[in-house]
Amino acid sequence: MSAPMSEPQPKPILTDVRKLRETARRHIEEGAVTESYGADKEKVLQLLNEALATELVCTLRYRHDYFMARGIDSRAAAGEFLEHANEELGHADRIAERIVQLGGEPRFDPDTLVARSHSEYRTGRTVQDAIRENLIAERIAIDSYREIVQFIGDSDPTTRRLMEEILATEEEHADDLADLLGSSATPTKQ
Repeated sequence: MSAPMSEPQPKPILTDVRKLRETARRHIEEGAVTESYGADKEKVLQLLNEALATELVCTLRYRHDYFMARGIDSRAAAGEFLEHANEELGHADRIAERIVQLGGEPRFDPDTLVARSHSEYRTGRTVQDAIRENLIAERIAIDSYREIVQFIGDSDPTTRRLMEEILATEEEHADDLADLLGSSATPTKQ
């Protein structure tokens, strides 16, 4: 017995080029946000500013841990901390660019940064503790960004793709940290 075939979906109707040109001339001060923008722009800007704060807090924590990593097994962890700090800063820049494209203002105010961040600024006393705290922060970012992607859905494909790309990197960071945590927790053979 074969599965029933689904009916083909109708193709969306394309707007006449003259209509597109006419529409583009209206409200040009809104830049990339056209009349067909389907998301709640203010909510998207809020979410992006929260993600920006999260990335900046993570950058600062990773930088702290890079400079504080000490001990016989710290070199690999320190290298990961620095690499992740640089990638988190790149994420922050991309998010800030998108906020501006949407007509918003990226919020870099250090007085409110931690309050707006989804992750906390918690550092460990040892390299292993630092790895653990960074892994927790990555897991928070993963769940948070996954929810943002789902919330945005098809209403803003550009922001959704941006957050999906950042989410993929956060998953890689979590995997790297889990590997480090596993290797630092494994006793050496004597």
